[in-house]
Amino acid sequence: MPVTTALRVFALALLLACYPRTGTCEARLPGILSSHMVLQRDKPIHIWGWSDPGEKVSVAFHGISREATGDSLGNWGIFLPPESSGGPYQLTVTGSNKIVLDDVLIGDVWFASGQSNMEFPLKGFGGAPLKDSAAEIAHAGQAQIRLLHIPQKAADFPLFNSATSWTECSPETAANFSAVAYFFGRELAARERVPIGLIDATWGGTVAEAWMSLEAISADAGLMPVFATRAHMMQTQGEMAAILAKERREDLAAKQAGQAPPNHTWRPAPESWAPAGLFNGMIAPETPYAIKGVIWYQGESNSKLAFAPMYAKLFPALIADWRAQWHEGDFPFLYVQISNFTSNATEAWAIIREAQRRSLSVANTGMAVTIDIGDPGNVHPPDKQTVGARLALAARALAYGESVEYSGPLFRQAAPDGDGVRVWFDHTAHGLVAKGDALQGFEIAGDDGRFVTAAARIDGETVVVSNAQVAAPKYVRYGWANAPVVNLFNSEGLPASPFTSEEEIPRP
Repeated sequence: MPVTTALRVFALALLLACYPRTGTCEARLPGILSSHMVLQRDKPIHIWGWSDPGEKVSVAFHGISREATGDSLGNWGIFLPPESSGGPYQLTVTGSNKIVLDDVLIGDVWFASGQSNMEFPLKGFGGAPLKDSAAEIAHAGQAQIRLLHIPQKAADFPLFNSATSWTECSPETAANFSAVAYFFGRELAARERVPIGLIDATWGGTVAEAWMSLEAISADAGLMPVFATRAHMMQTQGEMAAILAKERREDLAAKQAGQAPPNHTWRPAPESWAPAGLFNGMIAPETPYAIKGVIWYQGESNSKLAFAPMYAKLFPALIADWRAQWHEGDFPFLYVQISNFTSNATEAWAIIREAQRRSLSVANTGMAVTIDIGDPGNVHPPDKQTVGARLALAARALAYGESVEYSGPLFRQAAPDGDGVRVWFDHTAHGLVAKGDALQGFEIAGDDGRFVTAAARIDGETVVVSNAQVAAPKYVRYGWANAPVVNLFNSEGLPASPFTSEEEIPRP
């Protein structure tokens, strides 16, 4: 039996053992199965829950009914036939009790996850407002969109349930929901004219390995250093607890004195960095629920110099892991390349961006480049509307089969050309464009790998890069900094991704 399955069986047995067994146990459903939910269209509809062992449970939905029997641990599950988009409908579950779910829609379900730039809500963060926040919240009544927020929770083993339920999309519910996910869903609901269900499973300041299953991490010995990150967090946890206690005392004193609380340095919750911890607590409970695809915005917390090079292994492994956990094949996995932020010398954002660019080699993935809409002075850029719109472009092309340009120029290859280097790109649309007087952000290097700033010019659908100091140029790179100044776009107004032509991603 796989390790994850064994842990989940043990956890459920422990949970059942803790419940008083007096008479009949009422049938229960997981939180993700609730009124106002959106069920994934054109796929078998999975309904599952818990009851007494041996109890018969019937499920009725849209004129179809199926029966199931609780197994020795009280688990039961059924699959209903696929449905096309529509609703609202009613779903009933009848055992020793009756559960009625109202206002159920059939449409497309998108799972949004990552760290704080995906968590960033319509109301913004303190010190980091959303562009046009008040107007966006005021117009957030979207009848065809439903929202599900997964509570932040880390766990030592895969859980079966989350304390959550679906809500209608209104100014009140959207204000606290992922802005990127909301703008993405709003765009799709308007264009595809189907109900859109958005699931927000996010936690600021978290690392990729926390979102992966223990099975996936342990399958590759090259990923073992992620446990060193956790060890470092544990070493500082005692010190962190003392700091947090001191800050709480300061907050209380300020409140009692009628003063504003002091500004404290933000720190990640130690439990949120545990390898597999967030997968166990926030992803595993939702994997039985059919989805259309995933949108992802994360990477900043993996940018520390010691760990950034590992992202090239971690991220593709995470994509493969989630697809395996959902058992739905290579569903669309769309992600945001991290933006531009000054940060400091202890972080290598360019390495994370390059790992994300190279992860496009994974089937059915799409990347929204945001290097042009960041804020070098704020890790949480205010323009989440453009981020959501660019993700929606990728979804329209990859998930819905539209003939639409969804990416800015992506590096294809480079070769010496006279005293310079010529660079070819994919996704040039109708041509390359320099926003400004001249191209910026290019560098070249010879065999020694020592890069220098270079002049660059557009030649048709290529860019020619040169510097007289490099007599025999071999490598070229673009936007290779935490907060680079870059201005290459395609004719559709989509920015080029930063890149290096080196075969291996360089270490810091």
